[in-house]
Amino acid sequence: MIDYRIRNNGGFTEKMGDLVCMLEHTRAVTLEEIKELKQEDLDYRVDELSNSIGGLLVHIASIEFVHGIISFQGRDLNDVELSKWRSALELGEQARKTIKKQPIEYYIDQLSEVRKSTLSQLQKLNDNWLAEENEWGNGVPYNNYYLWFHVMEDEISHRGQIRTIKRQLMNRKQK
Repeated sequence: MIDYRIRNNGGFTEKMGDLVCMLEHTRAVTLEEIKELKQEDLDYRVDELSNSIGGLLVHIASIEFVHGIISFQGRDLNDVELSKWRSALELGEQARKTIKKQPIEYYIDQLSEVRKSTLSQLQKLNDNWLAEENEWGNGVPYNNYYLWFHVMEDEISHRGQIRTIKRQLMNRKQK
């Protein structure tokens, strides 16, 4: 059962615990939304230029992975990492060609593997780390708190797309 309270469940500093609670709540709702989907549901695309639910799920994992590299290691993806995650990050034609024909467990495993690493790293850090600032190549500043807020907002946004695709899929099945 999903807990609808934001609270530190231990093992984290105050703000970090709140952030982790929100990340975990966001993920729990996403997993609830997809738990009964079959492979054909995960591969369904509204039209030839649309993304599938499976593609969106791998994209969610890829965004979290990238933000972990940026915030925990202070760098961009290396060539090996980019080659693994590029299609999911870009969600273009390559993603539509390659992210398909997998069972729900495949997508849940990808999400879980990245999240396990995220939580392990966040547990080593504190509230001061959240406030640490850096800047993008174009000079725009950001802090670590923002990076992890963006991980959440990206997942929530794509979960909305997943819900829309599911409704369209249901309407198609009813016809």
